[in-house]
Amino acid sequence: MIEFGTVSYTYPTSAEESLRSITFDVPAGQVCGVVGASGSGKSTLANAMAGMIPHVSGGRLTGEVRIGGRPVASTPLAELVTQVGLVVQNPFNQMSGAKFTAREELAFGLENLGVERAEMARRIDGVLEDLRIGHLADRSPFALSGGQQQLVAIGSVLVMRPRVVVLDEPTSQLDPASAALVFGAFDALRRNGITIVLVEHRIEQLAELADRVLVLSQGSLVLDGPPDEVFTDERLPELGVSSTRYTRAARVAAGRDLWPADLSLPVLLPDAVRGFGAGLSVESTP
Repeated sequence: MIEFGTVSYTYPTSAEESLRSITFDVPAGQVCGVVGASGSGKSTLANAMAGMIPHVSGGRLTGEVRIGGRPVASTPLAELVTQVGLVVQNPFNQMSGAKFTAREELAFGLENLGVERAEMARRIDGVLEDLRIGHLADRSPFALSGGQQQLVAIGSVLVMRPRVVVLDEPTSQLDPASAALVFGAFDALRRNGITIVLVEHRIEQLAELADRVLVLSQGSLVLDGPPDEVFTDERLPELGVSSTRYTRAARVAAGRDLWPADLSLPVLLPDAVRGFGAGLSVESTP
């Protein structure tokens, strides 16, 4: 579904490459997480997937990005938005400012594409139900909480029926309760078979959600694998990426012979509970 073939990119005002010879494929229906230190190229990668690079940002792009087999660089943005949707960090920036209600905000992109009114209504009602935000439909987008605004921003992408949704740190400015609302919305994307690319700094939630994780460092792809491999890699600290609290606790326990030697380090809570339970059982045996 998403193909990066030896992709490098330099912004117009920079002499340094922000992406360096990146190659990977994301199959249809996969949830792919992206992590890395600040400045590692995560947002640039997201913008390249959505066509903002090179259509809006300009700059020098080499290699090829494809979405559903179509080359992004030579596909008009008006066509790309029906294939891939981008959700940015600050939901306020994704509101059109031209609509008075959340329902009208969801209709904005469809209106620009000339979708007929009955079809618009069907799509909007479906998204309101999937995201469980029907109670917000008649409220002003600017009277909503940050988490509610982000759900409307996600909804404005989903009504376009994209095959790919790219989310660039959608919870970075949200409190834990609002972030939980947004993460809960990803179930709707999964149910619809949408390919998800999620740039996210909340490692534990990402480890639970993602099928696969990419780690970027200084514009290069340095790690690529399932969460239980990537988030237990000992190189993460030098790459500016944190492990989950469960991995960190188990690593300390292993150094004190309190973690079973035959178990790999945990990434999620259930594995940590099993491992610490087994370790305590061994410790307490006479």
